[in-house]
Amino acid sequence: MKLLIRWAIVSVALFAAAWLVPGIYVESDGWVIYAVMAIILGLVNATVRPLLKLLTCPLILLTLGLFVLVINGLTLWLASAIAVSCFDVGFYVRDFWSGFLGALIVSIVTVILSALIREDDDDDDDKH
Repeated sequence: MKLLIRWAIVSVALFAAAWLVPGIYVESDGWVIYAVMAIILGLVNATVRPLLKLLTCPLILLTLGLFVLVINGLTLWLASAIAVSCFDVGFYVRDFWSGFLGALIVSIVTVILSALIREDDDDDDDKH
């Protein structure tokens, strides 16, 4: 159940990024695109992101962790390229800066929605 909730949260966060960032656009307004893109982004984050963090560990330490934002932007850009070329999903990230800003928005929206969901779960646990 938690996996489905997390998937829905990331889908909403991708919708927010596409709505707010001019360099991110979606071929159609169907939620299927956001749902599939959330799966692809999750797979890229699970496979490529740890490797990027390992390879850029000195930069991450030197910038006190801020280089992770660059890695997040690169992974969103890469996930979009994989979605378009391999799976014919119409979620386009125009360039790195659009990916950077989009990843920042996805991170912020995900944190906020996850905190709201957790608070609701905590309230439900107190009632039982």
